[in-house]
Amino acid sequence: MTSGTDSKKKTEGENPDHATEKIDRVVIRFAGDSGDGMQLTGDRFTSVSALLGNDLATFPDFPAEIRAPAGTLAGVSAFQVHISDHDILTPGDAPNVLVAMNPAALKANIGILGKGATVIVNVDAFDERNLSKAGYETNPITDGSLGAYRVYEVPMTSVTQEVCKQAGVKPRDAERSKNFFALGLVSWLYTRPTSPTIEWIEKRFAENPKVAEANTRAYRAGYDFGETAELFESNYEVRPASFEKGEYVQVTGNTALAWGLIAASRLSGLPLFLGSYPITPASDILHELSRRKEFGVKTFQAEDEIAGVGAALGASFGGSLGVTTTSGPGLDLKSETIGLAVGLELPLVVVDVQRGGPSTGLPTKTEQADLLHAIYGRHGESPVPVVASMTPSHCFEAAIEAVRIAVKYRTPVILLSDGYLANGAEPWRLPDLESFAPIDPDFAVGGRAGSNGAQEEFSPYTRNEDTLARPWAPPGVPGLEHRIGGLEKEDGSGNVSYDPINHERMVRLRAEKVARIADDIPRVEVDDEGGDADVVVVGWGSTYGAIAAGIRRVRARGGKAAQIHLVHLNPLPRGLGEALAEYKKILVPEANLGQLSKILRAEYLVDARALTKVQGVPFRAAEIEEAILSMTEGS
Repeated sequence: MTSGTDSKKKTEGENPDHATEKIDRVVIRFAGDSGDGMQLTGDRFTSVSALLGNDLATFPDFPAEIRAPAGTLAGVSAFQVHISDHDILTPGDAPNVLVAMNPAALKANIGILGKGATVIVNVDAFDERNLSKAGYETNPITDGSLGAYRVYEVPMTSVTQEVCKQAGVKPRDAERSKNFFALGLVSWLYTRPTSPTIEWIEKRFAENPKVAEANTRAYRAGYDFGETAELFESNYEVRPASFEKGEYVQVTGNTALAWGLIAASRLSGLPLFLGSYPITPASDILHELSRRKEFGVKTFQAEDEIAGVGAALGASFGGSLGVTTTSGPGLDLKSETIGLAVGLELPLVVVDVQRGGPSTGLPTKTEQADLLHAIYGRHGESPVPVVASMTPSHCFEAAIEAVRIAVKYRTPVILLSDGYLANGAEPWRLPDLESFAPIDPDFAVGGRAGSNGAQEEFSPYTRNEDTLARPWAPPGVPGLEHRIGGLEKEDGSGNVSYDPINHERMVRLRAEKVARIADDIPRVEVDDEGGDADVVVVGWGSTYGAIAAGIRRVRARGGKAAQIHLVHLNPLPRGLGEALAEYKKILVPEANLGQLSKILRAEYLVDARALTKVQGVPFRAAEIEEAILSMTEGS
């Protein structure tokens, strides 16, 4: 479908022979104004593709401004979905198909298309006013600038308005249904069934029958247009992928993370309490958990970030699983309370869904720039474990791991996700919860008696010999009365102490407690086919898919490269230094200015080369491939 570089503009009236062509994969990008419903359109196409059994990966690309002027580049919203009949790792480097609802959507996205890609434009929107808003001096449809693509002109707005007249909606309201026309057209083009979407429309808009009818009419009109307008030489079929047997759901990173917290609550027997303040792109975790009261989840939408983490820490003191969710700016504000949790030595899970910074930065765009903040961003010597999720579905396991460490070692844990993982979706096989080990809170027991039978005073900082964790003693248990607070404590008794020797001892004990976690996590794993690669690519977080896909490409052309992907970032896994020493060249791709590479250089004295990107979008597999080849071939 995307072969060739010559322009093949199609107009209504041609009469090709329609035939369904089988293809193994396709990358489609829906783009329009922020009010055009592109996220909903992409999500519905994705959901139906998941029902058909395709493997898939998505990349919702939101505008950074909440209400950018309509028709401008700043207001463009896009949704990219990659569907295939085989295992895939990313939403795709370059779209094979771009659906552009207006000139701004075309201009904002045309640069990422490959030659020969298909461009479907809503020709009704390409008037002088909209062209001017998008910064076009001439109409790209007619001036020859799209000569490298296969361009299809479709009157989406006018056809939608015409078919929606009988639904009894006003013309302006009818125009809002044009995203369903686009969905119907692309559904025909890639042989998606109509019934799931129509049933969804009826359910979603059940309280507004006119809107439901208008959307249904628009969707059917788009599907019928593809079938009858004779614009396209053929439509296409992407067959189901082969999956391991089991029950699958389509899941985003935020949803998987919320479910992982619930699962950890069940595994530990601890009631889950979320203290949170809404912030993009973490808010959906709060939304999802607030809907799960059947699992005993309690959610508190605080007045600010500081109140949210304070409430979560208070819940931990009371014997609950205290969690707070945020993004980079909120992590700044929570830092003092995280330091308090370090001193109190209480379990606390802090979820940071990273976004572009600094300050408000790029609130809807992805970035990995909070790593150094997570590891070092508190005053004093206050180390905390840091765990990072690597795919949308892995957010589930990462949440359980963060809770396990927090509860077992009596420490705050920072769990790093990012906007790419949070909003991206993929198929996920529902796990058997029994396959996860129970998490034992190991609460302190009251009523202890000494050797003479008298009641002994509880010592809140008497430590476990293996983990160095202090007892977890919720208030209200007879015999476990004790004081905690922000001032330094005397080792063992918990009394306030200003003794310098005691302070250094406590600082070193807290640091050693975190360091011992390295003995409780898997040793580093190296993916090195043949074991003779010169280059190892080290990644963390959401770079996993692009790195793995890039290495696949290198290997497919006869090259050699190894991969290490880190889930535990503090402490780092055992064996990492020895593994890095085996390779002549080390490449570290990060959506920041090289934070992990600095840590690896400092920790292991290796020459780790940073591959950086801070554009608000994830790495492409081709970027990883090119960087590996430049290191191996010296180009």
